[in-house]
Amino acid sequence: MWFVDDGHEYHVFYLKASRALGNPDRRHFNVTVGHAVSPDLRDWREVQDALIASDAPAFDDYTTWTGSVVRGPDGRWHLFYTGTSRAESGLVQRVGVATSDDLYTWEKVSPQALCEADATWYEKYDGVAWFDEAWRDPWVFADPDGAGWHMLVTARANHGSPDGRGVVGHATSPDLRDWTVGPALSEPGAGFGQLEVPQVASVDGRDVLIFSCLHGELSEERRAAGERGGVWAVPVASPTGPFDVEKATRLTDESLYAGRLVQDREGSWWLFAFHNIDETGAFVGALSDPLPVGWAPDRRLHVTDGRFDHLV
Repeated sequence: MWFVDDGHEYHVFYLKASRALGNPDRRHFNVTVGHAVSPDLRDWREVQDALIASDAPAFDDYTTWTGSVVRGPDGRWHLFYTGTSRAESGLVQRVGVATSDDLYTWEKVSPQALCEADATWYEKYDGVAWFDEAWRDPWVFADPDGAGWHMLVTARANHGSPDGRGVVGHATSPDLRDWTVGPALSEPGAGFGQLEVPQVASVDGRDVLIFSCLHGELSEERRAAGERGGVWAVPVASPTGPFDVEKATRLTDESLYAGRLVQDREGSWWLFAFHNIDETGAFVGALSDPLPVGWAPDRRLHVTDGRFDHLV
């Protein structure tokens, strides 16, 4: 899921699939990008879906997955998203973009992707090291010094132990149209097979990176040490990296996933995530209520209502 505030309403975009599919694992390849609006981040009204898969042939003729929305200098909204194709059985991920004047009606810019994993730095799919070619969940934001735009993506390095190659991929653009892929902003070997839905934010004046990783995608070493997954956070010196993700701590347990930090118009910060599993381990798949977040005395970002204090 990802959020944007147009000044009048809050908008959330999210992946949705029919429960008639039965097996929740089928949702990944039977999905649309849903859209809901709210006056207060609590009461939501679902509106028309934002995106569906393109007609073939296209880089996104199989799925459209998680992304982010920014407003360009021309006032148009840009929705960056992940796409996969049927020709590749959904195994290779790339990033595309759609634009809108009102956040409701979106037009995809091209049947071609904006960018994909570059073998210079990133792992390409070989059917051995990992189950897919990761280049997804684009988080786009303006350069703090006004020098164009940055894109953070879920990616994997092309070296190191396969279970620890997860990195924060990086691309830059001067204009939101032309993107140049560069080296990752974190190093492999930090104990994560993948760092999903990365986001950077400045919470009460301190920069932080959050991402998600479940127990099954942690490195063997972390799993052997008894670590579990969830939504993770690590303070950073700059939103443009580098990021020392080895120092990340959990914001939530695995009951929540794909977390996003959102600031309301009063300046308070909240964590949203989707309800991943219930107490029996069954998949849920629903938007959480907003959870208050802030900085602990040890400079760790945490959920301040105490519900995840057992993770400390």
